[in-house]
Amino acid sequence: MQRQSGSAGRGRGRGRQGGVGAAAKGSGGGGDGGGNRGRGGEGGGRGVERESHQQSLPVSTSPPPAAVVAEEVHSLSRDVEQRLSIEHAPSASAQPPASPPILVPSSSKTIRPPARPGFGTVGEKITLRANHFLVKLPQKEIFHYDVAITPEIQSKALNMSIIGELVQKYGESHLGKRQPVYDRRKGLYTAGPLPFDSKEFGIESRKFKVAIKLVGKADLTHLHEFMAGRHLDEPKESIHALDVVLRQTPSLSYVTVARSFFSPLLGDMFSIGGGVEGWRGFYSSLRPTQMGLSLNIDISATSFYKPVMVTEFVAEYLALIPRAMTGPLSDTDRIRIKKALRGIKVQVTHRAEAVRRYRVTGISSAPAKELMFSADDQETAKISVVRYFKEKYKLQLKHINWPCLLSGSDTRPIYLPMEVCRIVEGQRYTKKLNERQVTAILRATCRRPNERERSIAALVVGSRYANDKYVKEFGISVGNELCTIEGRVLPPPMLKYHESGQHKECQPAAGQWNMRNKRMVNGGTVKYWACLNLSNWDNNQVDDFCRRLGSRCQEIGMSFEQQPVIDTHRAPVERVEEALKDIDDRTTAILKKQGEGKRLQLLMVILPGKGWFYGKIKRICETELGIVSQCCQLRHVWGCNDQYLENVSLKINVKVNGRNTVLLDAMTKRGIPFITDRPTIIFGADVTHPAPGEDSTPSIAAVVASMDWPEVTNYRCLVSAQTRRQEMIKDLFIPPQGDRPVGGMIRDHLLAFYQKSRRKPERIIFYRDGVSEGQFNEVLLYEMDAIRKGCLSLQAEYLPPVTFVVVQKRHHTRFFPRDRANTDRSGNVLPGTVVDTGICHPTQFDFYLCSHAGIQGTSRPTHYHVLFDENGFSADALQTLTNNLCYTYARCTRSVSVVPPAYYAHLAAFRARHYVDGDASDRDSSSGTVARGTSAGATVLPSVQKIVQDVMFYC
Repeated sequence: MQRQSGSAGRGRGRGRQGGVGAAAKGSGGGGDGGGNRGRGGEGGGRGVERESHQQSLPVSTSPPPAAVVAEEVHSLSRDVEQRLSIEHAPSASAQPPASPPILVPSSSKTIRPPARPGFGTVGEKITLRANHFLVKLPQKEIFHYDVAITPEIQSKALNMSIIGELVQKYGESHLGKRQPVYDRRKGLYTAGPLPFDSKEFGIESRKFKVAIKLVGKADLTHLHEFMAGRHLDEPKESIHALDVVLRQTPSLSYVTVARSFFSPLLGDMFSIGGGVEGWRGFYSSLRPTQMGLSLNIDISATSFYKPVMVTEFVAEYLALIPRAMTGPLSDTDRIRIKKALRGIKVQVTHRAEAVRRYRVTGISSAPAKELMFSADDQETAKISVVRYFKEKYKLQLKHINWPCLLSGSDTRPIYLPMEVCRIVEGQRYTKKLNERQVTAILRATCRRPNERERSIAALVVGSRYANDKYVKEFGISVGNELCTIEGRVLPPPMLKYHESGQHKECQPAAGQWNMRNKRMVNGGTVKYWACLNLSNWDNNQVDDFCRRLGSRCQEIGMSFEQQPVIDTHRAPVERVEEALKDIDDRTTAILKKQGEGKRLQLLMVILPGKGWFYGKIKRICETELGIVSQCCQLRHVWGCNDQYLENVSLKINVKVNGRNTVLLDAMTKRGIPFITDRPTIIFGADVTHPAPGEDSTPSIAAVVASMDWPEVTNYRCLVSAQTRRQEMIKDLFIPPQGDRPVGGMIRDHLLAFYQKSRRKPERIIFYRDGVSEGQFNEVLLYEMDAIRKGCLSLQAEYLPPVTFVVVQKRHHTRFFPRDRANTDRSGNVLPGTVVDTGICHPTQFDFYLCSHAGIQGTSRPTHYHVLFDENGFSADALQTLTNNLCYTYARCTRSVSVVPPAYYAHLAAFRARHYVDGDASDRDSSSGTVARGTSAGATVLPSVQKIVQDVMFYC
């Protein structure tokens, strides 16, 4: 790519802003991916002509060079660690920072996010309450001690128990009557010094030794300076120490899961099916904010094993009828039970004289009646498990056809009949919940905002922090009132529809609108299509549904041929692969006779319900046959209404390269700030990980990128598999090696953008989903380096300015309207509610945005944190852009809660999970598109066919 005059080259100032939201489902939305080229995109038949923009850049006619020299790529980013650490002067479009930078980073390997460029002013001001409670800092000194327990143990609960016994035994005599708090790992904290700097204690009852050694004092002065905005480096150790103090009492009383606490004492337990029950609890985390330290408290719930006999658990988990419990388990059921029970603790009931607990390591392959072992260390004498229990314990086993639980070692296994084992109470169920269980736990915990607010307030009052001996020891005080903060409601954007419709423009109300009297801004074309019926519905009924769907597609702007290439093909789900290939062969033969290059553009599939067949359909269609598909479940098709037909039509249109709507400002001289003034590409990225216990399943990364500047609604997607649990996206940049040329997701997307527009991107906006605060530095260092290398691999010194925004949904901040006039019908805050003051970071550029309308329960705002900004975004510019993009999500006529590029990356990742194992119904989500090179040990994804990869087939 030749460098154009006016190209942004190197980045300018550090600005800030970000946004995201979670997508709300369109009512009755059905099916999923698929696509085909139609009259959309760059202005085909039904495209809307856009007005000329204020600035236009010359079109480069020279093709981009294949790559730069390998040395240039490796010498890359002017040493990215140094480059990202430099404080830049803000560009003309950025607001001045609230306070000038004061400190130099302590390490070149630590990247300090840019300072807040100011606060937003756009929108109507409102008053909110947030579930944050102000914490006053102690006046006492906090001493930090290192704890080493030998022999070393991994159980945090056991660590806590050992330290508790130590304090009880030695508190008066050796610890100076202090009340230390312990973080269950290596850190112990006291309000004042202990009588020693280093000392070793023996816990004789457990045969452990505990060494305690002084590390230093928590720097509370630094913390005060940081809270006042006079110090840029966050004193994480001091905040951690105070957080441990506030968590000490609940950690001794309740089951601790990460930052949450659960107990039957905190609310009624509720069954969610499959031998699992829900426990109620609360989340607690101390956070630095602009108002000072605040304690973020939220109600919570999670799943635990029911404390029942293992036989009862198995019966409920497998949904066995009573008479089936006497027969053998199938191999499939045995494997399912093995996965469900491996790692849990059970207590045997046949030994009344002692309480014996065992950890389950597996399940025997043979049933109890066939299991033989050597009793009393006599290797030659074998005895069956059934006979042993009858002779030893006078117990006649009933489930002799079922396998035994395994404990002990591989060389000396212990066989435990299921009917003498009871699951120990208080063990969290960490496996992925099925759909029914998720529905049950959501139904039990779903609370309207006013109810949730009251529950949180009651939790804080019930915690009685003023009387907590540890909190009093350290001189901390916690407020009982939810914080009152200021928010703003951003106006919704104007949306553009086709000129042939009665309504050519639309301004959504309360985060939603409809397609009545509107036509898609770029309607796609479906001329060649077919239908596969896998349900028990008659083909005539399916044909009637397809006719209604085709008519609705035409009504809202698509060109949809009513007659399929072949008659509806009906097949049982067991023969789905054969049916798909038969449809492909028959339609290909017919279309080949009509001319070169004609292929099936869309395959409609009627599903009997949810199941393994969905993943297989997607994998075969997209990676083998090169067909985009739209799946519809029979329960949705049966008696479907116009809303359902409309939602399916929206999905089909973007799968055949159409566009449903665009932001009006993208089509006018007014333009979209930071988008229309120069060629801009918006990326969305996500990494999703396998469910616990899926040791052989990789993590999957998905990266989408906008291809239609300046409308930014059409997103191309790439996916790759990588080592499980790896958060950094490995294939953003792939260096040349041997005969393998330079590559990577960034490079591929930039080339695709150039090939479509004949313009190279002069600005990059990168929305990165799924990164926790503890991973900010590592992910930014690696991925910004990859972005730079991807750019430089296309042209020397091609370094368009980048804004890198992290999108976070997994947090516990909630907003509660103070005035009913500022609520929607669900009682939640209005769509467009943004908060960048009060509870936000003291110095860095972040904000919370609730861009969607609540449906049920309490809306969760999305947190956007700017980690890097060379484009000089102002607070208003980034907040407005992010909110407006949330109205362009393709699958429904609602604003969504996560910015679409991040949402699309999540959808694509889930699709790619189907490519790995053909069935993602019991997996965690992932991503999907063109498979990339993968790291050692990672599963190689099959490549998506070229005809599919460039459309939004993952929608």
